[in-house]
Amino acid sequence: MRVEAIFFLGLIGFFVPMFVLYGLWSGWEPVGSTALALVVGLWGMVGFYLMILSRRIDPRPEDDPMADVADAAGEYGTFSPWSWWPLVLGIAVSFVFLGAAVGWWLLGIGAGIALVGLVGHVLEFSRNHHAH
Repeated sequence: MRVEAIFFLGLIGFFVPMFVLYGLWSGWEPVGSTALALVVGLWGMVGFYLMILSRRIDPRPEDDPMADVADAAGEYGTFSPWSWWPLVLGIAVSFVFLGAAVGWWLLGIGAGIALVGLVGHVLEFSRNHHAH
């Protein structure tokens, strides 16, 4: 995790001067300056989170340059290959983005479908024969 944290925090050293240069050259144009300031803040938040996380957890096999491939073997999580809910969520996101291009009323339909898909995806293992 430490490598990822250094990557994110190190790129702040690039984005801050670009923010200042863009601001000076454009006369602090509000849209671009705000976007670059948000980029600096977001990369900083991710880098800070990864730095805190790297102190809390043990080093991973990916962090050891002398690690073998077999060191990372094992389970990575529980996945449901028979689930249809990701398709429902994908359709909902399509409606939301289509709503920005066609009409804002379509965004509401996409948000409703997304809510149904999200609840179904989260509670999938809590119903019927999949319940724990």
